Amino acid sequence: MTDKRLTEDDVVAELRDGMTIGIGGWGSRRKPMSLVRAIVRSSLRDLTIVTYGGPDVGLLCAAGKVKRVAYAFVALDQTTPANPHTAILEPHFRGARQRGEVEDEPYDEGMLLLGLQAAAWRVPFLPTRVGLGSDLFRDNPRLRTVRSPYADGEELVAAPALHLDAALVHLNRGDERGNGQFIGPDLYFDDLMLGAAERGFLSVERVVETAELAKEGSLHTLRINRATVTGVIEAPYGAHFTSCEPDYGRDEEFQKAYMATAKSAESWAEFKATWLDLSEADYQAKRRAAATAASPTVAAGARVREGDPGSSRGET
Repeated sequence: MTDKRLTEDDVVAELRDGMTIGIGGWGSRRKPMSLVRAIVRSSLRDLTIVTYGGPDVGLLCAAGKVKRVAYAFVALDQTTPANPHTAILEPHFRGARQRGEVEDEPYDEGMLLLGLQAAAWRVPFLPTRVGLGSDLFRDNPRLRTVRSPYADGEELVAAPALHLDAALVHLNRGDERGNGQFIGPDLYFDDLMLGAAERGFLSVERVVETAELAKEGSLHTLRINRATVTGVIEAPYGAHFTSCEPDYGRDEEFQKAYMATAKSAESWAEFKATWLDLSEADYQAKRRAAATAASPTVAAGARVREGDPGSSRGET
């Protein structure tokens, strides 16, 4: 039995400048943020990021790590009285685009899915009607059409395969062999990210014995197969400040503070020095201290309820 457990820094050591990296999750939901933070701390640069984007893209753009972004959207979820998942444009990504600091490769949500599926199936494209008559052909010169070889002769969009050098995803549970499980509301195409990649890295809230996975959820939640996973990272609260339901929700106050850092270079520099220029263990210790200071009773209750799975990494 192969033990695939790694640390965030082990993963970064396997990445190279100029790579195409897929990042799982969706907006501000279940992003592999501990791995994103490790990239921010590294010397990596000129990356192409493929994602249903959120603060992962914003952090990497602000840190100067990104050359190109292929995306369906790059947005943050924000709670409003009408909707707990109101989408707003990611401010650091918006700024990077407006300043011409990153190249832009936009797709429709369904088209990005098909691009990942094509790469996972090792075919050059998949046909679709998605995007016909839209401005995507104006804004994304990579797109082409194909004509059906059958009697209908229909013109279709050829969604190009989005091959990844590496994929980074975060799930709720996993075993040391690389099998992964989501126990929240959605898989968010993380399985396609891993299938499209040469190397797949899975961070999880808690590493458990394989037999324990069946006790956490039904069979349909066991969607990540070890065959697509190169390394497993135990990362309690590794999706913070995005959500990882049902383990924890989005840290709204932290996200608001992050959004405000797009207002000036000085604000970003202060945020980076305070929260990003430190090890993951120090980041998590600081997060726990901030949560306890904000609400000691709630923070302590959450720690007991969730078992603060970081204890297996020696966190206190």
